[in-house]
Amino acid sequence: MAYSQTNSKGVTYYLFESEVTLRGGKVQKIYFFAKQPTHATGKAIELPADRMVQENPRNGFLTLKKKA
Repeated sequence: MAYSQTNSKGVTYYLFESEVTLRGGKVQKIYFFAKQPTHATGKAIELPADRMVQENPRNGFLTLKKKA
């Protein structure tokens, strides 16, 4: 089951992860939110233990932050 959260505007977002290759050849894992429960380029995941969700108060967009 994928992690989902509804923002203050009432829109539900689902958490995904994907691996991208940077210009130097290094592979890096990225996290992103999408409105649909499935995504062509990402895999649905649960919230990682070392991360927390933060909402932008201006537009309601969700981002992941590392826990302090």
